[in-house]
Amino acid sequence: MSPPATHIYRRFLPHWRIDGAVYVVTWRLHQDQVRLSVLERQQVAEMLHRFDGDRYELFAYVVMDDHVHALLQPHDEFPLEGIVHSWKSYSAWLFQRGHRQGRVWQREYYDRIVRSRTDFDEKLRYILDNPYRRWPGIEEYPWAWSRHDAAG
Repeated sequence: MSPPATHIYRRFLPHWRIDGAVYVVTWRLHQDQVRLSVLERQQVAEMLHRFDGDRYELFAYVVMDDHVHALLQPHDEFPLEGIVHSWKSYSAWLFQRGHRQGRVWQREYYDRIVRSRTDFDEKLRYILDNPYRRWPGIEEYPWAWSRHDAAG
């Protein structure tokens, strides 16, 4: 059995790709943009679910007021960079139909290969705890989600 194929490319940041890998991805609002509204956070959350099971397996996400984290495994025929591009471009298109103008998201995004079950669990916890670290005292945050079977 041969090892999974590895591919590395660079934009501003290096991006490593391994067939069958799980990734944690983060992208941020452009510095000229105001925080995401409640409606926009809901639109991003709904968008993330749109191709879950078809193009990728989505394990968790959080849509914060200025950034998004997602934990996912792309299907072989859908490269991660294409998935992230579609998320960013579709959500920007939606937001620009409303009140936003100009570049919505920062050009680059951060992605990291999840290396083990322990690493997966750490990333999952980080994603789900993100709003509670930022806003201590909140009781619930509707734009954080994980699959019922994602936690080990």
